[in-house]
Amino acid sequence: MKHLSGLDATFLHTETPETPMHVGGLHLLELPAGYKGDFYEDVKAHIASRMHLSEIFTRKLALMPFELSNPVWVEDDDVDLDYHVRRVTLPRPGTMRQLEQYVGRLHSTLMDRSRPLWEFFVIDGLQGGGMAMYSKVHHAGIDGQAGAAFAQAIMDLTPHPDPIKTPRQIARRRNYQLGVAELAGAAFTNTLQQYVKLVKTLPDMARAVRSLIVPQPTSEGSKAWSLPKNLNVLGPRTPLNVAITNQRAYAVRSIPLAEVKQAGKKLGASLNDVVMAICAGALRRYLSDHGKLPKKPMSAAIPVTLRAPGDTSSNNQVSMTVMTLATDVADPIERIKVISESSAAAKSLMGSIKAAIPTDFPSFGAPWLMSGLASMYGRSRLADRLPPVANVVISNVPGAQTALYFAGAKLLTYYPVSIPSHGMALNMTVQSYNGMLDFGLIACRRAVPDVEDIADYLLEEHHAILARVRSLEAAEATPHLAAATAANAAKPKAPARKKVAPAKAAARKAPPRKRAATAAVATR
Repeated sequence: MKHLSGLDATFLHTETPETPMHVGGLHLLELPAGYKGDFYEDVKAHIASRMHLSEIFTRKLALMPFELSNPVWVEDDDVDLDYHVRRVTLPRPGTMRQLEQYVGRLHSTLMDRSRPLWEFFVIDGLQGGGMAMYSKVHHAGIDGQAGAAFAQAIMDLTPHPDPIKTPRQIARRRNYQLGVAELAGAAFTNTLQQYVKLVKTLPDMARAVRSLIVPQPTSEGSKAWSLPKNLNVLGPRTPLNVAITNQRAYAVRSIPLAEVKQAGKKLGASLNDVVMAICAGALRRYLSDHGKLPKKPMSAAIPVTLRAPGDTSSNNQVSMTVMTLATDVADPIERIKVISESSAAAKSLMGSIKAAIPTDFPSFGAPWLMSGLASMYGRSRLADRLPPVANVVISNVPGAQTALYFAGAKLLTYYPVSIPSHGMALNMTVQSYNGMLDFGLIACRRAVPDVEDIADYLLEEHHAILARVRSLEAAEATPHLAAATAANAAKPKAPARKKVAPAKAAARKAPPRKRAATAAVATR
C-alpha cells in the first residue's frame, strides 16, 4: 500500500468526463528489415518481460470509504495484458492526418480506475507499411520527468538488448480489494503524516513569502521592491479560453533541434525561450487569421519541475508558473528578447519559492468536495466568462538524444499528448528526441477544430526566425568582408613588370639546371 500525495490525488479529484487527466505519447516505429513476425504479440511479450521494472504497470487504486481521504496504490497481481495492450488498424489510406485524428479520439476517453492506469495501442495500416504506438498513463502517477524514467523501463538503446532478468515470483493476494477497516486506518495515519509534513515546511514557506514581500537589497545597497518584468496577473480573453468538451483534436510537427539551438545561441536566449517564441508566433498567426488577436500580450502556463537531481520516483513533483508570450510584438527577434526577459524573471521568482511549494498536503474530507467543485465549474461554463490566468499551456520536456528501440522496432518520433482544461483549450507540449523537437498539440475540438493550422504555423514561424538569424549572421560577416576588401585596395600596387623577350622569359621560368645551360649557350 502506498499513499497518493495531495498533488497526485488532485489529478483524480478534478477529473471529469470533459477533462480526462491522462498524458501519453505517439511514436512512429520502423520495423527491422525483413521483419515477418506479429508485432502486436511481440509488444505484449516485451511488456510482460518488463513489468517488474516499473511500479506503474502493476499498481491500481484502492478508494477510501465515502471518499473521505485520498486513495492509495495497491499491487494488482493479475494484470490483463490483452486489455492494456490493444491492436488498432487504420482504414485506408492510413495517412498521418488519420492517425492524428484517431489518437485524438483515443485520448478523449476516461481510463478504468479498477485497473492499473496505463494503456498501449499498437497501430498498423499506415501508408508505407509503417507502425505506430500510442500510450497513455494517468497523470495521478506520473509527470514529465517521471515519464522519462518510465520510458527507460521499456525502451532500449539497441534493437537486440540483453535479456531482462526474470523477477522473483510473489504469492498472489486472496483479497481483490482491501478491507474498509484497513483503508480507514491507513487514511487516518496518512492524514497525520501530512499535517506533520505541512508543519515542517512552514518555516520555508514563511521565508519564501518574506522574500516576495520584503524589499530586497539592490547592487547599490539600497532596498527596492518590484514585480518581475512583463508579469500580467491575468491574460486577455481569446477563443482558446472557454469551457471545453471531451472531444479532442490532435496534430504533430517536428523541428530540427540544432536549428533552434543555433537561433538561441545567436540571440543570447535559451532553447526554451526560442520554443516559446515559436509557439507564440504560431498563435499570433492563427488568431490574426480569425481577427481575434488580442491587443494585450497572451500568457502561457509553464510546468516547472520540483524534482531533486536523480529522483525518478513515479509521482508528481511539479508546479506552474506564468510567462508572457509577447504576442503583441510583431518582430520575432524582438519577441524572443521580451520572452527571454520574462523567462529570467519567472525563474528568479520560482527559485525563491521553489523549496516552499508543497506537493503533499492534508486532504481529509476534500476528495468529494474537489470533485463536486470541478464538475460544477465545467457545467456552469464559468471559464467562458472569467478572465483566464493564462491563455495556453506550453511544456518543454527534455528527452534522449540517441535513437531508442521498443520491442525491436526503432522509434522515429516522440510526440507528446497532454491535457487541455477548462479555460485553456489548447496544450502545446514539446519533447526533444534524437536531434529533433517533437511538438504535440492537443485541444478541445469544438474550441480549436483546426489545430493542424496552428501546427503548420509552428513550422512557418521557425523558418521565419531561422531566416532572420541567418540574415543577422550574414550582415555581421559583411562589414568584415568589406573592411578586408578596402584594406587590399589601400595597399600600394607593385610596379609593373617590363615585357621580356620569349627567350629570356623561358630562361627565367626554367629550372636552375636548365637556366645555367641556356646561359652557357649564350656565351659561346
